[in-house]
Amino acid sequence: MRYAEGPDVCCDVYVEADPARVWALVTDIGLPARLSPELQRAEWLDGARQPAVGACFAGYNRHRMIGEWRTVSHVVELEEQRVFGWAVVDPDGRYGDAVPDPGMPMATWRFELEPEGTGTRVRHLARIGPARSGVSLAIDRAPEREEEILSFRIAELRTNMESTLRGLKTLAEEGDHTR
Repeated sequence: MRYAEGPDVCCDVYVEADPARVWALVTDIGLPARLSPELQRAEWLDGARQPAVGACFAGYNRHRMIGEWRTVSHVVELEEQRVFGWAVVDPDGRYGDAVPDPGMPMATWRFELEPEGTGTRVRHLARIGPARSGVSLAIDRAPEREEEILSFRIAELRTNMESTLRGLKTLAEEGDHTR
C-alpha cells in the first residue's frame, strides 16, 4: 500500500430507519463531532446552511500525534437521500503548499444510503490523498515505514468511522435528531 495509490476504507451499517431520517443525520456536518474522537467541530462557510454541491464547511480536528488543525471541505456530490460526498483540502498549507482546490484533495469522504428491507444500508467511505496530509508528514519522517504508517492510519479511520456509524444508527433508530 502506497500513499500515491489513494488508500481507502469503507464501513457500513444497517439502520432500522427510513432513508429520509438517516439522510437528515448524515448531512448534519456537526454530527460526526459528537460521535468521532478526531473531528472536534464543523461549521458551514460563506453563508451556507445545508449541503449543496459547491458549499463549503470547515472542520476542526485533533489527533494525539499531530495536534490540532483546520480543513475546508467542498461538497462535491449530493443526491438526495442517496449520496453525500465532500473533498477535504488544506487551505492553510499545514502539510505543504496550501491547496484549496477540491480537485486535488488531501482526502475525500462519502456517505451512501440504500433502502434495504424496512430500513437503510449506510456506507461510509474515505480515501486518503492525493494531496499532502498529516499522513504525508509521518511518511516523510520514515519513508521505509510507509505501508505500516498507512495501515495504522486506515485502522484509525475505520475505528472512527465505525464509531460514527454506531452513533448514527442509535440516533436514527431512537429518533434523536438533537444537533
